[in-house]
Amino acid sequence: MAGEELIELKFRLADGTDIGPSKYNPSITVGSLKEKILAQWPKDKENGPKTINDVKIINAGKILENNKTLAESILPVGELPGGVITMLVVVRPPFSDKNSEKLQDDFPKKSSCSCSIL
Repeated sequence: MAGEELIELKFRLADGTDIGPSKYNPSITVGSLKEKILAQWPKDKENGPKTINDVKIINAGKILENNKTLAESILPVGELPGGVITMLVVVRPPFSDKNSEKLQDDFPKKSSCSCSIL
């Protein structure tokens, strides 16, 4: 892959701390980036992501898709050649089975109503 310039990224977590910066090949997928984020996730943070599906990466207001490459996903708005690109990392809050059952119970079941004319 001669001629492809590496892209330098850092990932900003919700509390303002960063992972990186590190350089990545433009052909890496967003899913692979998420795996690297999971591997580098600070161990002292509570409620860290368990899988790549728990992580959303946002660049320039756009949520990046797992199957797209970095080159396909990056928007060139306001980025300087050779500069570090900062992406926001959002973690989906963990839901236990109890919580999802409770959420379902919170919604009243709609009963079918019928009217009859006598």
